[in-house]
Amino acid sequence: MGKRAAARNHHAPPPAAGLSAVKGSGAPRASLELDRLIHERVRLAIVSALAVNESLTFNELKRLLGTTDGNLSVHARRLEEADYVECLKSFEGRMPKTEFRLTTTGREALERYLSHMEGLIRSTRAGS
Repeated sequence: MGKRAAARNHHAPPPAAGLSAVKGSGAPRASLELDRLIHERVRLAIVSALAVNESLTFNELKRLLGTTDGNLSVHARRLEEADYVECLKSFEGRMPKTEFRLTTTGREALERYLSHMEGLIRSTRAGS
């Protein structure tokens, strides 16, 4: 992987369940390490929408998220570069059709992210 790809792929997997121990206390503490790639609002929305749909077209995603063509393209490309989504291009008659699917890697990343966020919520509530 080149330097540019490594820079784009800067997300690190969070610790298990999003928790780490507070030094010396043995008590769990919420880790601040989130998957930055998914944490961004539009990308989280794309991955979440694809997690509950087998596939969505570009126009379906754009309508669902209420975003622009350019914004959706940029965020979808980032997810595709990380192998979180796959982009399938075809034609319906003479019209181009772009369809997105969540990959196994993307589904695993979303599961880690959700577990991490659930751990943060539990930790925050326990500290109240």
